[in-house]
Amino acid sequence: MTNNPTILLLYAHPEPHHSIANKALISGASELEHVTVHDLYGAYPDFFIDIRHEQALLSRHDIIVFQHPLYTYSCPALLKEWFDRVLTRDFSGEQGGKQLSGKYWRQVITTGEPSDAYQPGGYNRFPLSDLLRPFELTASMCEMHWLAPVVIYEARRQEKSVLHEQTQAWCDWLRTPQLTGGRTDDNG
Repeated sequence: MTNNPTILLLYAHPEPHHSIANKALISGASELEHVTVHDLYGAYPDFFIDIRHEQALLSRHDIIVFQHPLYTYSCPALLKEWFDRVLTRDFSGEQGGKQLSGKYWRQVITTGEPSDAYQPGGYNRFPLSDLLRPFELTASMCEMHWLAPVVIYEARRQEKSVLHEQTQAWCDWLRTPQLTGGRTDDNG
């Protein structure tokens, strides 16, 4: 990886105009020269993914960020389709395709619930780290380094000042990525 790592931010939100938090995060990221923001729903409204184009984008970047809302304890449908179609074994898996080996995987997730909803006894019954295991396993399959996700809890109800602070912290990380830490922070 170069001294100035390149970052591909794959954004997957089926209703981006309704998400104030995601708009703020994307707006800040879009201003950074070494960050490529790729809106999957904007690029593929028909769900017909250009696999070669997506694989070429992945190959040209050092850090891959997946930004999406938490939908039914997972990701929006198009991002799931993207994983299934783009991260093929011959590109990123065990059949000789090690194109993503050594790169970094990070997720930026917005939720509608508070952090205490993601724990035993909470509304969602499980810690967020348990819900994100399939993503962590996918990163492992690709031989990528898993970085702890950024989680914006209660995204729809965030005060502007708090959302501004979270956006600023995210943009600071994008400017000078810290490439350590592999556990999900369930406390926000």
